[in-house]
Amino acid sequence: MDLKILTEKLSLSNFPVGLGGCRNNGTNFQCCEYNITVFDNKQDEPSVHEIDGNMIKLHHGSFSETNVGVLKQLEDMKVLIDEQWNLRMFLTKIKTKSKQISNSYVQNCLVDAGVYAAKAKELVKSSDPLADVWIKCAAYFLADAIFLINSKRPSPTHMLEIIRGFDKNKINQNFSAVHQCLGIERASTSLLSRMVKSTVGFSDMVEKNNHSKIIQQKYDYLVQNSLLSDCYFYLGYINRNNVIKTKETLHRNLEYAHLLKIALDTESDPLVVERQATILLKTTNDLLTSIKN
Repeated sequence: MDLKILTEKLSLSNFPVGLGGCRNNGTNFQCCEYNITVFDNKQDEPSVHEIDGNMIKLHHGSFSETNVGVLKQLEDMKVLIDEQWNLRMFLTKIKTKSKQISNSYVQNCLVDAGVYAAKAKELVKSSDPLADVWIKCAAYFLADAIFLINSKRPSPTHMLEIIRGFDKNKINQNFSAVHQCLGIERASTSLLSRMVKSTVGFSDMVEKNNHSKIIQQKYDYLVQNSLLSDCYFYLGYINRNNVIKTKETLHRNLEYAHLLKIALDTESDPLVVERQATILLKTTNDLLTSIKN
């Protein structure tokens, strides 16, 4: 796709613009969207556009960004528009602090994994139906941490594919806990067809930006190409992101809870949930100790 035409059709010529994501580093599938960031200092949520048959996710950025998760996603992006060279200078600053950014991001992910695993363990005691939702969230944050320790940028569509090629070392062996707690081995076409409907519904309720079109497109591609485990991981990851956006109101919305039971393929046995919480807490603490040493 001609990226110059893309920026013109989106009317982005007045600001610095860059291309990130898997389309930038060449790891994309045919179904993957173009992740475009316009540095207009707006606080708006990303918007989704379809241009010439291609899906575009338009993000808004700022040169004063401090969130390490966002900075990691901006790292090594391709500059599309930058008349004043402000974007290039910003990306150079990110590159010089790359190790510091990654280390902070790893710490954040491990802390979040521990917090949500502990939350799940506590909720089991009161038979809370959302306990396993937090197990899934904890497992995905643990996956992010392992990915970052290997100097990789989290990218949910491709993470399982990339993790399969990781060295079999002490750090990476911890991914077995993620695999076990997510239940990836349960992936089947019938289960995924139910999961995607609820994932799309949850996205429409939370994001309200047509991201569900991208979700559906990726689901179709992954299932058609028999990448069922990858599809399971991807759908759960997207739901994790939306759960975090709604974490303050989640318990007050029964409709969310019903959707997430299917969208995240949650576990109903409280003994299993408690055991998984214990596994995730131990794994998270072991990783925190390893990286400190």
